[in-house]
Amino acid sequence: MKVLFIGGTGLISSACVDLAVAQGFDVTLLNRGLRDNVTVPAGVKVLIGDIRNKAEAAEVLNDLTFDVVAEFIAFGPEHIETDLELFRGKTKQYIFISSASAYQKPPRNWPVTESTPLHNPYWHYSRQKIVCEELLVRAYREENFPITIVRPSHTYSPWSFPLHGGHTVLNRMRAGKPIVLHGDGESLWCLTHHRDFAKGFVGLLGNPHAIGESVHITSDDLLTWNQIAEIIASAAGVEAKIVHVASDRINEVDAGWGEGILGDKMHSMIFDNSKIKKLVPGYAATIPFPQGAAEMVAWYDSHPALQVVDEKTDQLIERLITAYGPAKGK
Repeated sequence: MKVLFIGGTGLISSACVDLAVAQGFDVTLLNRGLRDNVTVPAGVKVLIGDIRNKAEAAEVLNDLTFDVVAEFIAFGPEHIETDLELFRGKTKQYIFISSASAYQKPPRNWPVTESTPLHNPYWHYSRQKIVCEELLVRAYREENFPITIVRPSHTYSPWSFPLHGGHTVLNRMRAGKPIVLHGDGESLWCLTHHRDFAKGFVGLLGNPHAIGESVHITSDDLLTWNQIAEIIASAAGVEAKIVHVASDRINEVDAGWGEGILGDKMHSMIFDNSKIKKLVPGYAATIPFPQGAAEMVAWYDSHPALQVVDEKTDQLIERLITAYGPAKGK
């Protein structure tokens, strides 16, 4: 089965490429060029082209057809419109990576299912994903364009830190400095390792029951943000020192950080994964976060060049701590 990954080297897509190759799929990537620190499995074909440049992408793709096209880097309606023009009649399944942040905020009912309304007035990113979904659903209804919509929640990898600030936060923990968490740190959150996500995603490739459907793929684990910080600190061999700051306050000081909190992370998110388990029998997320946290710490420790402290983020955390209270050991 021939699969085209648009992107294919990112946090989520890289694990999906690895598993698809391991399961015998014929995989091609379309991107602007591999990053210096990225390798792809043997046998993967790489097409160099910018999907955001329609003429360039059309020239690179030429008359190629695929059983599945998986779009990981579409974030607005103009991206979907380009894809529709490029892939009409050239694929049997088009998988769009949306986002579980598109679900109703604040949530009115738990657990969240695929029929939960899509409504997020707080985060532009989520609203754009909703518009993308609407365009694809219309294409499916009006012209039978073979869509599958996938909504990841918070997916992480060994090199993707789940707390805002990345290695800067890990560095603060190891230096005995406090970190900042939104609210009281007690809202429930779901983290999914990218290798677990890939198990569900690859099971959708060429799956006839997934055509016309939307589905989220997450783990079933629930942790508070306090627990997430504590687990990371434990993996680093230290104790987490936490300052809790109201989400609104963080947004006032830094809207880039705050928008994602107000539009997603401040709310408890509990997912019903029965649909992905029905579509992909045997799907289960099996990597617990303590294992994932240990992988993250080990990865950063083995990459000295990436152990960079972002001074702007570090100073922002200090400003919030100074303004909103002393740290409390957790």
